[in-house]
Amino acid sequence: MSPSLAYRTVHGEAWCGDSLDLLARLDDNSVNLVMTSPPFALLRKKEYGNEDQHDYIDWLAQFAALVHRKLTADGSFVLDLGGAYQKGTPTRSLYNFRIPIRFCDDLGFFLAEDFYWYNPAKLPSPIEWVNKRKIRVKDAVNTVWWFSKTEWPKADVTKVLAPYSDRMKKLLADPDAFYKAKDRPSGHDIGMGFGKDNGGAIPSNLLQIPNTDSNGGYLRGCKTVGGKGHPARFPPKLPEFFIKMLTEPGDLVVDIFAGSNTAGQVAESLGRRWQAFELSRDYLAASAFRFLDPGAGDDELRSIHAAIANGETLDLRGQFGLLATAAE
Repeated sequence: MSPSLAYRTVHGEAWCGDSLDLLARLDDNSVNLVMTSPPFALLRKKEYGNEDQHDYIDWLAQFAALVHRKLTADGSFVLDLGGAYQKGTPTRSLYNFRIPIRFCDDLGFFLAEDFYWYNPAKLPSPIEWVNKRKIRVKDAVNTVWWFSKTEWPKADVTKVLAPYSDRMKKLLADPDAFYKAKDRPSGHDIGMGFGKDNGGAIPSNLLQIPNTDSNGGYLRGCKTVGGKGHPARFPPKLPEFFIKMLTEPGDLVVDIFAGSNTAGQVAESLGRRWQAFELSRDYLAASAFRFLDPGAGDDELRSIHAAIANGETLDLRGQFGLLATAAE
C-alpha cells in the first residue's frame, strides 16, 4: 500500500501507510522527537495489531534503526511500553527490558532516562492471576524509555516543573522559621538557595497520569459516526510532558504508531510541527476529530470522517477554528 496523506492542519500532517516507508521518506537528521506507543507484545492478538513476544524486538528494531537516522543530533526517541506475562504462567516477560539493551548495544542509542507511567485508573489485569486466582497485583505501570542519539539530547526540565507541595510552600513563605539548613548523610548541602521559588518542583521519573477521558471531542466524534475510540490511547498529558521537555516551538515531532493521534493533537496545541503515521485509515479518519472546533455539527463530523475513510485528503487548516487543545 502506497502512503497517502489523510489530512493536514496548521502545523502537521497525518499519513496513512507503513511507518517504515514513511520514515524512509523523511530527511536524515531532521526529526527532533519521535514520541510513540507501539502495539505491545501481548499474548492475545488485539484489533490494532500486535506482534508475538518472540518476534517483537526484531520487529520493533526495524523502526528504531530508521528513527536513529532521522533524528537530529540532539533529538530523542520516547517509547511507551506495557509489560506482559509469559504464556500460561504468572511470570513476567522480559521483552520490554531487552529492548533498551538491543537499541543501545546494536543500534547506537543512548538511554537518557527511564520513566514509569503510573495509571491509577487502569483496570485490574491480567484477569487470570489478579481477579480469579488473586496471586498477583494489578499491572498499573508502563515503562517509558527515553532514548537519545547522542549523550547530550536537547532537554529543559524547567518546562515541566511540578506544583510545589504544601510543605514546600510553607518553607518558601518563611525558610528560616520552617527549616534549619544542614548537611544530609548523602553529602548534599541543602541550605544554599533552598528557599528560592523556582516556579515549581523538579518532577520525578514516576509520571502519575490517569487515562480517564470519556467526554472529549474525539470520543464524541467516534460516537457520532457510530464507531469506537482506539482501544489503546494514551492520555494527552503523557506526550505533553515529553514534547514540552524535549522540544521547542517549531521543532518536528513524529509519532510512528499514531492510532488516535494524541501526540499530533498535543504538538499542534504547543506550536510544534508534527507528522503522524498510521496503517489504519479508519483510525486516522476518527483522529481528525481532535482538530475540529468543539461546536462542529454531527453532519460535519460524519462528512469529514467519511471523506478521510474513503481515501480523500482533507485540509483542516482553519476549517473549524482548530480549537482542540492538549487539555482535552
